[in-house]
Amino acid sequence: MPSAREVFDTLNTDYLTVHKTKEDLFWDTYMAVSNDDAGFARAEEAYKNFISDPARLATVRGALASLPASDPDEASAALRRGLKGWLALFEANIIDNDAARQLMSELIKLESDLFAKRRELVLQHINEAGQTEDATLSMLGTNLSTNPVEAARKSSHDALMSLERWVLEHGLLDIVSKRNAFARAQGFDNYFDYKVEKNEQMSADQLFSILDDFEARTREANLRALSDLAQSHGAHATQPWNLRFYISGDVTRQLDPYFSFAKGLERWVRSFRHLGIEYRGATMQLDLLERKGKYQNGFCHGPIPSFFDAQGNWVAGQINFTADAKPDQVGSGARAINTLFHEGGHAAHFANVTQNSPCFSQEFAPTSMAYAETQSMFCDSLLDDADWLKRYARNAKGEAIPDELIRARIESTQPFAAFAERGILVVPVFERALYRLSDEELTPERVLLLARECEQRILGVAVGPRPLLAIPHLLNQESAASYHGYLLANMAVYQTRAYFEREYGYLTDNPAIGPALAEHYWARGNGISHNDTLLSLTGEPFNAKYLADSCNQTVAQAWQEARAKMAAAAERDYPAPPAADLDATIRIVHGAELIADNRDSDQAMCQQFERWVGERYLATIQ
Repeated sequence: MPSAREVFDTLNTDYLTVHKTKEDLFWDTYMAVSNDDAGFARAEEAYKNFISDPARLATVRGALASLPASDPDEASAALRRGLKGWLALFEANIIDNDAARQLMSELIKLESDLFAKRRELVLQHINEAGQTEDATLSMLGTNLSTNPVEAARKSSHDALMSLERWVLEHGLLDIVSKRNAFARAQGFDNYFDYKVEKNEQMSADQLFSILDDFEARTREANLRALSDLAQSHGAHATQPWNLRFYISGDVTRQLDPYFSFAKGLERWVRSFRHLGIEYRGATMQLDLLERKGKYQNGFCHGPIPSFFDAQGNWVAGQINFTADAKPDQVGSGARAINTLFHEGGHAAHFANVTQNSPCFSQEFAPTSMAYAETQSMFCDSLLDDADWLKRYARNAKGEAIPDELIRARIESTQPFAAFAERGILVVPVFERALYRLSDEELTPERVLLLARECEQRILGVAVGPRPLLAIPHLLNQESAASYHGYLLANMAVYQTRAYFEREYGYLTDNPAIGPALAEHYWARGNGISHNDTLLSLTGEPFNAKYLADSCNQTVAQAWQEARAKMAAAAERDYPAPPAADLDATIRIVHGAELIADNRDSDQAMCQQFERWVGERYLATIQ
C-alpha cells in the first residue's frame, strides 16, 4: 500500500500530465490552430475522469487517515495541507455513480459538437465604412458602442439576435437537458444548483440572497438612468441597438486616440510593473487579435499550474490568454487594454500560487469563480481611474487625455453604473430560471421568452444590448451557471479598492499593491476561501455595500472624486518600479505566427508588437 507521501507525489505528477494535455489541445482548437475536436474531447474526458474519480478520492482519504494525529514538523504539516487540497478538488468534482459518469461523457460530446459548428458560423454586420463584413462578437459589441449610424448598429444587434436563435436550434437545449440530468443523477434538483454548490460552496438560495439584495439596492438608480436617457435623447435611445451608443458612443470615439491598440501592450507591462506585480518566471503566450474560427471571447488558462515540487523546486506557471481585437476598429484599443489587464490579472494570480501541489493553482473547482475573477477585475478596474487615465492614456503626440474628456466620460457612464452591473446580474437570474424548466418546456420559443422576461425585469428594457443567449459562457460547462461570479467578484473588487485607498490613498502605480495581493489573495490559491482572502487583506468579511455605493454615486460625486485623484497624482512623487521587468517569458502570437517576444527585453517586445500592428493594419501607430 503506498504511503501518504507516495500518494501525494503521484497525484501531483499524474495531474500535471492529464491537465497539460487537455489545456494544450484546448488552446489549439479554441485558437483555430487545430481542428482536432475529437482529440480535445478525448483529452477533456480524460481530465474529467481524473478529477471525478471516486477511487482517487478514497485513496486521498486513506492517505490522510494514515497520518499521525499531530504533525511533528513542517514537512508533515505541508503534506497534510497538500492532501487536503486534493481532497477538496476531488470532493468538488466527484461523480460517484456510473449513470452520472455516462451523462458527463455524453455532455462533453454534445458540447464539442456545438463548439465545432459554432466555429464555422459567420456573423455579419455593417461597419463604419457602410460595408457588410464578417464580424466577431467583439466587433459586434464595439460597433454597437461606436458606430454613429443607427442602421449599422442595428445590423450588429440583429446578428446577435440571430446567434440566439442559432444556438437554440443547434444543440444548446439538448445540452441544458443533459446538464440537468447529470445534476439529478448526483442528487441535485438542477444544474444551476449543482454548479453553485460545487463552485462557490453555497446554495443557490444563499447566492440569491446576495444577488437580490444588490438588485434592490440598485433598482432605482437603473430606472432613473433609463428615464433620463429617454428624456434627453428620445425613447429610441433605449432601443437595444442604441443603448450602448447613447451611453458612451460619442465619448468612446473621442477617447479612441488616447487608447492606441498598438500601445496597449506597453501600457499593460509598464502599469503592472509599477504596481509591483511579478509572474515568478512564468511562460506566457498571448493571442490578441481576431481571426476566423478563433474563439470569440477572452480567457486565461494555465497548462502548467505553479507550485513547489517534491524536491522544493519552483515549477513556474505556463499560462495562455487571449483577446479578440480588430485594431483598425474604433474602440478596439480600449477593449484590448481592458483584456490585457483582466486576463493579465488572472495570469498574475495563477503564477503566484506558492503551494506544494498544482491542485491549488488552477481555474476549475474548487477554485471559486468569484475568487478568481476578483483578481482580474481588480486589475481592470484601474483603467477607469482618473489618475490612471491621466498617467497612461496619451495620443500619438504624447499628449495626456484632457480633464474635460475624463469628465465627459464620467457624465456618460456614471448614470449607467447600475445598468452595467445589472447586465451581469441578469445572466444568473436567467440561468437559474432556465435550468428550472422541465424538458418539455425547453423549446426555442419558451427559452427566448424567458430571456426577454429576465431582461425586462433586471435591465428595464425589452431586449438587452447583448442578448442573453448570445453570451458564449452559456455554451461551455466550465463557465455555464457561473456568471454570477463576476458580480460577486466586483463586490470584492470595490471592497479591496476601498482598503487600498484607506491604507495608501491611491492605487495607480502603487508598488505595494502587487506584493499585498500576492501575500493575501494569491499565495494560498484555492486553499483559502474567497471570504478569508478578504478578511486577510481588508479585515472585513465579504461586503456588497462598496459596489452598490459606487453604482449609486451621482455624476457630481464621481467627478469630485476624479478631480481629487488627479490633483493628488500631480503632486505625488511616484517611486521607481520595484523590478526591472515582469519576471516572465512572454510570446505574442497570432495563431501559429510569432509576432513578438521578450527574449531581449519587455521594451523590445512592445516595439516589435507596435511595428507588426502598424504593418498589418496599415494604420498610424499611436
